[in-house]
Amino acid sequence: MTRLTIALLGAGSMGSAVGRALSASGARVLTTLEGRSNASAARAKDAGMEDASLAELAACDFLLSIVPPAAAVQSAERLAPALTQADKKAVYIDCNAISPETAAIIARTVDATGAAFVDAAIIGPPSAPKFYLSGPHAARASVLGDAGLNVRVLDGPIGAASALKMSYAGITKGLTAIGSAMSLAAMRNGAEAALIDELSESQPALAAWLAANVPRMPPKAYRWVAEMEEIAAFVGDAYAEHRIYEGAAGLYARLASDNAATDALVRFFGDRAQ
Repeated sequence: MTRLTIALLGAGSMGSAVGRALSASGARVLTTLEGRSNASAARAKDAGMEDASLAELAACDFLLSIVPPAAAVQSAERLAPALTQADKKAVYIDCNAISPETAAIIARTVDATGAAFVDAAIIGPPSAPKFYLSGPHAARASVLGDAGLNVRVLDGPIGAASALKMSYAGITKGLTAIGSAMSLAAMRNGAEAALIDELSESQPALAAWLAANVPRMPPKAYRWVAEMEEIAAFVGDAYAEHRIYEGAAGLYARLASDNAATDALVRFFGDRAQ
């Protein structure tokens, strides 16, 4: 079997974990470290990823974009000239937490280069991510299932995988936002002990879920702002419920810099997770 060469945009916690899994399977994994922090460079090297030029990335078998949602469109635009010039073009797989509308924008950018585009969604932690793929070229990327990734091809157009991600994250991260917001409100009004006691008694599964998930949220809050904005766009301005996710984006933006609030949440739920 020919050794796959796979490019990765993004060497964060998820990107580096994916790179490590691909490298361990025998694939050659390339990335670009231009403008990246020393921490990102160290993660990439530890994961077995090689620093490469944009031209080298564009000529790989596959290119996986795993960047913050706010950078997804810019990343595609950054690669477009190299993809256009490449004789052999990578299959561009956008794995970011973006709305179907944003995925369509990226698809048009990639289509203009002559490269194939696959809409993808990652669900799960870096230790065990699942990749859902959709669009007319999704089946071409199923070979990544033999390269260390858990791949699931959806029978749907471009946007189907992104819609799944938006729906799933809207429930899970939305619930984290609601639990955090109401717990902080209870703390401000002296009802926190009664709240957790009542949740533990009448909603034990929910209490346990919040205790497991809210304390893990603060370091990620800054990244979830754009994701909540994408979910709000996915729901649509025509529906009042889009404001739920605009509010969640505002909450996560505040928690990204409000150490007193996040410390209180970690103490409040962390004690229950012991």
